[in-house]
Amino acid sequence: MTGKTYAFIDASNLFYGGEKSLGWKIDYLKLIKYLKNKYKVSEVFYFGGVETHGYKYDYLESETVPLKELEKRLVDYIDREGKKLDEAKLLLLSRHLQRIRFYLKLQEFGYKLYLKPVKTYYQEDGKTERKANCDVEMAFYLMKEKNNFDRVLVLSGDGDFLPVLKYLKETGKEVIVLARGPRTAKEIRQFAGSNFRDFVRLEKDIKFEKKA
Repeated sequence: MTGKTYAFIDASNLFYGGEKSLGWKIDYLKLIKYLKNKYKVSEVFYFGGVETHGYKYDYLESETVPLKELEKRLVDYIDREGKKLDEAKLLLLSRHLQRIRFYLKLQEFGYKLYLKPVKTYYQEDGKTERKANCDVEMAFYLMKEKNNFDRVLVLSGDGDFLPVLKYLKETGKEVIVLARGPRTAKEIRQFAGSNFRDFVRLEKDIKFEKKA
C-alpha cells in the first residue's frame, strides 16, 4: 500500500456545477494548496477542453493538446490577421488565448492537464453546441492510476462516474467526492455518503479574491 492520495478534476462539471452555482470564482492556486494541505494529495489530474482554431491535433500521437504550440499559433495568427478581423472575432480569439494562458498557469501550479479540442456538435433543431466531453478520459485515468493511490478525491458530481467509483471502492480505495451539492447526481451523493464534501463550505479556503 502506498498511502497516496490523488485528485481528479472534471473541469466542465467543476465550472458549470460549481462556480456558476456558487456565485464566486475558484482560485486554482488556493485549490491545489488546499488539496495538498487538507488531504495530502500528491497528484492532481485536470480534464478539460480547449479551443484549437484549426491546430492539427493528433489524437493518436498525443494525450493532451500541447499548450505552448497552441499559444504560439494563436499569437502569430492575431499578429498577422488582427487588423482584418472584426471586433467580435478578435474578442473571441483573445478570450481563447486567455484560456490557454490560464491552463499554462495551472501547469505551473502543479496540475497535470489532459485537454481535448472543443468540437462543434450540430443539433436537430439547427443549433450548434461546442463542447469537449472528457468523462471517458477521466474514467480511463482513474482506472489507469488505481494502483498508485489508496485514496482518491473526485471533483465532479457527474453520475456517469458512478460505475468507476463503485469499482474503486470495492477494490479497497477510499473515495471522496468534492462537488456542489444541488448540482451533484443523487446516486453520487448516496454513494459518497459521509465522504461527500460541498464546495459551498470551502469559500474561505479557495475563493478567488481580486487584488486591490
